[in-house]
Amino acid sequence: MFITFEGIDGSGKSTQISLLAKFLEELGHEVVTTREPGGTEFSEQIRELLLFSKQIINPIAELFLFEAARAQLITSVINPSIESNKIVISDRYYDSTVAYQGYGRGLNIEDILMCNAIIDKYGAKPDLTFFLDVSFENSLKRRKNSCINKIDKIEHSGEVFFQKVIDGYRKIANDNPERIVTIDANSEKHITFEKIKNKILEFL
Repeated sequence: MFITFEGIDGSGKSTQISLLAKFLEELGHEVVTTREPGGTEFSEQIRELLLFSKQIINPIAELFLFEAARAQLITSVINPSIESNKIVISDRYYDSTVAYQGYGRGLNIEDILMCNAIIDKYGAKPDLTFFLDVSFENSLKRRKNSCINKIDKIEHSGEVFFQKVIDGYRKIANDNPERIVTIDANSEKHITFEKIKNKILEFL
């Protein structure tokens, strides 16, 4: 089983993934958690380049770097784990690319979906995706209260960019209701998790 979490930074993905992994393990499942970009040595190097390079990266180059990191993650972690009957939970997947590079950066959506279709050929389509829908104001407040000091390039993109991304995520969720569950993540973390837990139990 392959579960993905989507949403802007500050939506609570990391917290909810940790809670869900613990819950599933208590039910007797073996769980593997990962993130995008990253999850392998090669993909983490790409992450560092994408998020912290001092160079200005062209949006098209940015797109293909994300896809390269994803391809490595699929073959090295996701597919082998699923084949071993483990539940894989990923912090972001290809919906992020559509939301950020498509709706946020303004790249052609069809071109990005074509890249995603190539990824799908490798058998790594998510079974279930949680979109943690949070306002930009709440996400910003949470990020400011976070203990993470290293702010990446994307986080500096500004409110207009992030509102485009949020609107993009909502459109993606609306277009994929069979896979994507939208969760209002503006509440306290335990309230958000109850919604996720109930959906997981229903899905299982």
